[in-house]
Amino acid sequence: MGFDIDREYLINSFKDIVSVPSPVGYYVKLNPLLEKLAADLGQTVTYDNKSTAYITLDGEDNSKTVLVGAHADTLGMVVRSIDSSGMLCVRNLGGVYFSSIEGESVTVHTRDGREYTGLMICTSHSVHVFDDTRTLERNENTMRVLLDEDVHSKEDVRALGIQNGDVISVEPRFQYTSGGYVKCRYIDDKGGVACSFAALKYLVDNGLRPRYRTILAFPYYEEIGIGGTFVPEGVSEYVAIDIGLIGPELDGSERKVSICAKDNTAPYDYELTSRLIDCAKKTGCDYAVDVFYRYSTDANAAMRAGNNLRSAAFGMAVYCSHGMERTHIDGLAATAELLVAYLLDA
Repeated sequence: MGFDIDREYLINSFKDIVSVPSPVGYYVKLNPLLEKLAADLGQTVTYDNKSTAYITLDGEDNSKTVLVGAHADTLGMVVRSIDSSGMLCVRNLGGVYFSSIEGESVTVHTRDGREYTGLMICTSHSVHVFDDTRTLERNENTMRVLLDEDVHSKEDVRALGIQNGDVISVEPRFQYTSGGYVKCRYIDDKGGVACSFAALKYLVDNGLRPRYRTILAFPYYEEIGIGGTFVPEGVSEYVAIDIGLIGPELDGSERKVSICAKDNTAPYDYELTSRLIDCAKKTGCDYAVDVFYRYSTDANAAMRAGNNLRSAAFGMAVYCSHGMERTHIDGLAATAELLVAYLLDA
């Protein structure tokens, strides 16, 4: 028994979501879009004090509450300081892979709402000038933002309204190929956000309720490990929709949904993970079960914070995580299918 996920809606909503910048803790631009997507499906959004967005669905049985979380934050940076030449020094938001963003267009978001574009460059930016251009390690200390403005000093930059702590986002560069491949930054985890809305659309279109009261959560601090530390009262299960990985000893692929049995912190709940595997089998979606290294999710963050709940995780597998990522519409659709199956069977 499969579920006919609206793939056009899935890919279009993903494109819209990934086009709105939301580095760690920067929720002011994306939350209005989440409200619109929810309203289009007849739902409303509420927030906690960390600006996590919630959509709450009544279940056939409201004696139990489950939470499905897809983190809305992405990697990014903040302005650490302004150097004497007018370039911006940066600090990491999450696990930015600096060599993957060299030469990318970035946007600086000021506190008063102005935006300025720039280029991410290395201090040894030219092979024609510097001996160590090819060998210098790319990190927070060797990368700069070269603003697309006529600035030559710290004072010039401050006159634009740019200050320390301003958020910097990287151009996602969304592409959808004729063969169904999706290439862009931040499939982690805006792909998961889009899958959550695609699953919600399936329920709404077919007049279905989840088995139990369900909270769809979209937190903004997963990339620094604390997105799932607060859990609304009464939640007994936390299922994270997050990327799967591709590599040696892993069975996942871009066309499958990956179910994570264990990450670098701990195993996920045995019975809940077994139920997800059973749901995947019954649904007929292509899936893999994997153990991930150097990986964690908000579901295990919720466990580490001492919440009394079961945790699990699954999602579309991607190449080049934390870089220019790639997945396939089949993997996204399989993720949404498994989510529908879980919600109806939970």
